[in-house]
Amino acid sequence: MATGKISKRTVDALIPNGTKQFLWDTDLRGFGVQVTPTGAKSYVYQYRTGGREAPKRRYTIGRHGSPWTPTTAREECERLALMVGQGIDPALSERERRRQAVDLAFTSYIETFADGYLKAHWKHWREAERLLRREPAKVLKSKPLPTITRADIVAILDKLADRPAVARAAYAVLRKMFAWAEGRGEIDRSPIGRGFPAPRIVAARDRTLDDEEIALAWKAAGKLGYPFGPAYRLLFTTGARREEVSGMDWAELDRDDKEWTLPPHRAKNSQAHIVPLSNLAVEILDAIAMTAAADDVEVSWPKSGLVFTTSGETPVSGHSKAKKRLDAAMAALLAKRAETGGGPVRTIPPWRTHDIRRTVATGLQRLGVRFEVTEAVLNHVSGAKSGIAGVYQRHNWKDEKRTALSAWATHLGRILRPAQDDNVVQLNRSSAS
Repeated sequence: MATGKISKRTVDALIPNGTKQFLWDTDLRGFGVQVTPTGAKSYVYQYRTGGREAPKRRYTIGRHGSPWTPTTAREECERLALMVGQGIDPALSERERRRQAVDLAFTSYIETFADGYLKAHWKHWREAERLLRREPAKVLKSKPLPTITRADIVAILDKLADRPAVARAAYAVLRKMFAWAEGRGEIDRSPIGRGFPAPRIVAARDRTLDDEEIALAWKAAGKLGYPFGPAYRLLFTTGARREEVSGMDWAELDRDDKEWTLPPHRAKNSQAHIVPLSNLAVEILDAIAMTAAADDVEVSWPKSGLVFTTSGETPVSGHSKAKKRLDAAMAALLAKRAETGGGPVRTIPPWRTHDIRRTVATGLQRLGVRFEVTEAVLNHVSGAKSGIAGVYQRHNWKDEKRTALSAWATHLGRILRPAQDDNVVQLNRSSAS
């Protein structure tokens, strides 16, 4: 067994001889350099844990070269020797660190949790999985589960303070995830344990927009431009959820049949949903398609690609900022109307984007649409479609939904007529493409 002072000179002098060879340092016990038959040189640390009876273990520090030099490798070996002196096995510690960095990284663990628990025990497991990826993952990213603290969870919930319903949903699914991980022995203690305050209970909302507010929001959306302007208008024409419209792909749309087919993996209830498109909805999509390919004489929709995107790769985001812009545009329109004597001064009570969906549902009821058809338009699996009715009633209400949404579009047309001169959404061609 060759021994000597490990330095740049002695390491450079090592040459392969056809077998694996070692040079062991005379100053630091267990510190060595390994040379393979091909000439590759690596720094190693050889040690025992548990006394002389325990077998020797060999830990590879790293290959010779940046960052591992005789000096840096010696410093690392001293750190490892200190761990051994404290009864810690460096090899096992490194194996656990790598496991945490890969298997227990938050973004990776979402899939483990979905497969191991959510699919079997959570009714709307797809929505829960999407929620984890959409909100907590933005904060935690690849942070290992055992290192996640209460402060990390607080940071997530603080970002959702303006969306209390989402905050409570995120709290519930995160609490279950960490409890499940604790039960499996993958973390010592959940960061959402006893004493962690749950987000406030959200009072049931009943806010709907009246016809004047709808017309005002529609006109204000025209001031936003692409992508949020037409996105808001599609929410008003379809009654769809915000995330469903935001993630809309041209491949889901059929201009000939005037239909939007929402695939199961994008639907909250994991069921495919056909949304008949009224002429008003088609006009909105035509405007986007024409701007994306302005040289085309005849309107045609792209075969694939996100409808609402600024990057071309991911769905549009930044909804909170967009809603604030919409509110500001509505306030500016009201102020202008008051200055010109165009109507009585009024203020708009606070409202959320999801209130558009409730407004559409309420509007359909006002138009005399049957409740079960309204439920079908909204893709709700509740009320008229739950229980025994949900098992035996397989009618898809396609024709009835088309009639209902066409009637709603006609109603929108009547209340929007004063704003028709501002009905064209200005688009940025490069953004739409």
